[in-house]
Amino acid sequence: MSGGSWGVRAARIAVTAVLPGELALTICLVAGVRPPGWALAGAEALVLAVLLLEVWVLRSLYVAARANGADRRAARRAAVREAVPVTVRRLALHELRALASLGRWVRRGTHGVRPGDLAAAYTGPQTAMMYGLLFVLVIETVGLAFLIPWPAVHLVILVLDLYGVVLVLALHAACVTRPHVLRPDGSLRIRYGVLFDLAVPPDAVSSVRVDRRYPEGRLITLSEDGVLDLIVGSQTTVTLELNRPLPFTRPLGAAEEAHTIRFHADDPRTLVSALRQPA
Repeated sequence: MSGGSWGVRAARIAVTAVLPGELALTICLVAGVRPPGWALAGAEALVLAVLLLEVWVLRSLYVAARANGADRRAARRAAVREAVPVTVRRLALHELRALASLGRWVRRGTHGVRPGDLAAAYTGPQTAMMYGLLFVLVIETVGLAFLIPWPAVHLVILVLDLYGVVLVLALHAACVTRPHVLRPDGSLRIRYGVLFDLAVPPDAVSSVRVDRRYPEGRLITLSEDGVLDLIVGSQTTVTLELNRPLPFTRPLGAAEEAHTIRFHADDPRTLVSALRQPA
């Protein structure tokens, strides 16, 4: 195996293993699960190493593509397709969309909500927890600034910590600006920020009810009998029974089907009443 192909393979394996872990760690932080400090520091160092490897491989592939006659744009695309797996490209797209949500949040705008639509917020259970987490992250960042004596290490950790703070805030901003949406024709769009988006046509709904539950599991949990739980702040408040299975896509691109959907809305009664009205 040539050095170049070895580098590409190593970069693909490393970025596939590390960046999904970074997303999982960020979701844990948003959910209020606080890993030990050594785990956060180790994760940050590992992500930095993988990013440096990825930059080196991308540059090598870009130079090779340019040497073969490709223009700059085609060379960049070829390098990214070769070195970065599809799942990681999806993660990068999620992060970019979340960061873009910060500007929309400042402008008090919403995404995908048209005149006549009913927007249903779902961030209530996580808002106070998120601000508390951000406060802890900021205190930790300031504390490390005084504890780390090596300037280069201090700068790297500072940049990673600040980016972590911005990313957590961006994921919450994406949830605020991307509410569930009920259209006048009865179609429902169930979302969680930039990570989950499912369109439910009105003819697929068998019944809907207010149903507060406290399920265990991750943000998106699918049981063996096809019950999908979209959990916010350890709870769901609306149960949607379907008359046929609906496909949905997980954040990393895996496609599955759900027969029942349980999700959270801050005002479930208003949403359920609107869903029961004929279009």
